[in-house]
Amino acid sequence: MNPPDEVSAGDLIFVARAVRTRGLKGELVAELLTDFPERFERVTRLVGMAPGGERKEVELENYWFQNARLILKLRNYDTVEAANTLVGFEFGLPEEEQVQLPADEFYEWQLAGCSVENADGSVIGKVRDVMRTGGVQLLVVDDGAQHEHLIPMARDIVIKVDIRARKILIDPPEGLLDL
Repeated sequence: MNPPDEVSAGDLIFVARAVRTRGLKGELVAELLTDFPERFERVTRLVGMAPGGERKEVELENYWFQNARLILKLRNYDTVEAANTLVGFEFGLPEEEQVQLPADEFYEWQLAGCSVENADGSVIGKVRDVMRTGGVQLLVVDDGAQHEHLIPMARDIVIKVDIRARKILIDPPEGLLDL
């Protein structure tokens, strides 16, 4: 693992975002940003990243889940005032600590920047984001000409995702790219 001060924001997997303080002992209520909450069982240190880019390494003293939120207790943040300095921070782990997925699955953050190509070989653009809609997720693809395409992550449309090659092959139905 890289020392936390050598890890850039691009090398982090963000697992939580502090949204407010809780109680009088410096606890933080955090939004969970991982699909693997069980990973906190093995976490002892986190890298905090402020909205402005400031970084802080913090030690996880304790955590628990309350409703759909994560409660964090960080060592040396023992008052409401101290914990309040971390509200808005996103907490991450070095990328090499990611949970390994099966070969045909991938993380949303791995799709950002991937080239999207049509089955005929024409380049559509690059993935800027993945949009969650409550149903099928959408790839948000910029074509380089100020146009945005929304491509459903349906198996019959997204034919192949090659994370190593940073390439996504699609077979869109007629008219999808004209929207």
